[in-house]
Amino acid sequence: MKIGFCGTMSVGKTTLVNALKELPEFKGYKFATERSEYLRDLGIPLNTDSTIKGQLIFLAERTSELLQENIITDRTVVDVIAFTKSAKSISWTQGKQFQVLAENLINDYDYLFYVSPKGVELEDNGVRTIDKEYRKEIDKSIKSIIGDKLGKHPKYTEISGSTEERIEKIKQTIFH
Repeated sequence: MKIGFCGTMSVGKTTLVNALKELPEFKGYKFATERSEYLRDLGIPLNTDSTIKGQLIFLAERTSELLQENIITDRTVVDVIAFTKSAKSISWTQGKQFQVLAENLINDYDYLFYVSPKGVELEDNGVRTIDKEYRKEIDKSIKSIIGDKLGKHPKYTEISGSTEERIEKIKQTIFH
């Protein structure tokens, strides 16, 4: 089963994935979490400075995750599309071509969870930007992609609340 969490930066996706790692229901799963620091250290520009080459690397990572049998990841193809659309150095044409290609992978997820930023403060992890307007822009883009593609995904769920409330919603959705 392929379980992905999408959402703007600093909403608790990594926290959720790390919490799920501790639960017996998810024994036998692989867990993919925050890799931005590693990629930044390789010289790949992040946030608004990202390039088409950088976004292709992010997409390749998400694609490699989708080749796994049982994986839970804190970033999805949806996130990569949203960040690509918001990158200053990527032209509209490149962004659109990228989106068309990447959208082909969305239905490979068995479960997609949109993690709402509602009530979650933006935290500085030293890698991601702490620009509140950029955070809103990414969230708006993700919701637009969801509206266009994910709203029709049979196993798409929006989650919010405390980590415990989110985990309960995840378990109810998957194991009903």
